[in-house]
Amino acid sequence: MEQKIIEIIAEYQGRPAENYRADQKFSEMGLDSLDLAELIVQLEEEGAVVELSPEINTPEKLAAAIKNK
Repeated sequence: MEQKIIEIIAEYQGRPAENYRADQKFSEMGLDSLDLAELIVQLEEEGAVVELSPEINTPEKLAAAIKNK
């Protein structure tokens, strides 16, 4: 799931997925709250159940939160 999240971010920003790490904060990736909302919508469209909180600030943590649902 981490890689899928990174691929979505990379496509959204028009950059190679290799530019991102699973432990990199979303803010370091250049994402703001609206970008994160778009990411969540896309993940939900693919069947994920996502409840974002301030503690979920990296693709790694987001993937773990999705797996724990």
